[in-house]
Amino acid sequence: MDAREYFHAQIGIDLHPDAGALGGEACYPHCLPPKALRGLFGEVMAGMLTEAFRDSFVGGHHWRVPIFLFRYHADVEAYLFSLARDGRRRREVFGRFGSDFIGVALDDDGRISRFIAGEAKWRRQLIDSVFSELMLGELIKDPDTGKRARSGKGIWFEINRDTPVPHGLRQLERLLEQRDPDGCAAAILSLDQALILDHPRPLPRTNLILIAGNGARRREAGQVLVGWEELPNEYTAPHDLQVVELILSDGELLIDGLYSTLWT
Repeated sequence: MDAREYFHAQIGIDLHPDAGALGGEACYPHCLPPKALRGLFGEVMAGMLTEAFRDSFVGGHHWRVPIFLFRYHADVEAYLFSLARDGRRRREVFGRFGSDFIGVALDDDGRISRFIAGEAKWRRQLIDSVFSELMLGELIKDPDTGKRARSGKGIWFEINRDTPVPHGLRQLERLLEQRDPDGCAAAILSLDQALILDHPRPLPRTNLILIAGNGARRREAGQVLVGWEELPNEYTAPHDLQVVELILSDGELLIDGLYSTLWT
């Protein structure tokens, strides 16, 4: 709802436009192309699963997701602005930069004591080659040997090199300031202290990777994509790591059905 209010105000259409109203076909999120909706679904599930299974997550922290960061999607805003004025301007949408979602753990005073930053990915079919490209990057040819190898620019690369305090924390702070400045005053202050450049207050971090999609045809029940007995060798960041694999059947039909029920 936060993103819907923001985007509709930016492009100049009613929050709940009547059928056939000028610019009405640019309603968020229905007008987004299927690939973008799959991405939103992954981000929502990352937050919902973090709250629902927080006691089972590494560390047993009491995670909360106070708000999603959907409004910080510049290409969606540009897409909606054009589509409201010309319904033929349909195209694919670039993904949002930075953390896909941010969750927090609060102390007894309402201050943020730890945060979890999530990377959510949807793939139509989670076969081995798709999974390898997701985690390790696309296959490229070595100009010297002619052999093909993974580029190393997949999820592991992105999550390992992320700054200890990601940009998503600043975005979360701004959203809390706008949506609930009084109720979240202590959380906002703790974010401000963690985000200052000069002697910031350290804020412990947990990384979450959510992989969602339809399972391979020969996948057995309980078969995992990322081993869980030991920390993967590809993960070199100093933070706790939680991996969630969400395996669906006919996931596209599920996602389309869910979004078709919103604001109809």
